Amino acid sequence: MNKDMAEDIPETPTEEAPIEEAASAKFDVIYSCLRCGTNVANTELARLPEIKCICGFRVFTKIRAPIVKTIKAL
Repeated sequence: MNKDMAEDIPETPTEEAPIEEAASAKFDVIYSCLRCGTNVANTELARLPEIKCICGFRVFTKIRAPIVKTIKAL
């Protein structure tokens, strides 16, 4: 009888939200041009055919997030 009851219950597929999309939208990486200091988001650099600033320089530095992490000592 238990076998029949298990067959009568239809399985509902569970939809999982993609974690990568939520994380990338939440934490957008920002780069700064080394020559002129222009801030550029990672999404803007991905749209361009080559990685280049508006001033023509190709070297960027990654801007650190303003979040400070504190860790308790052991």
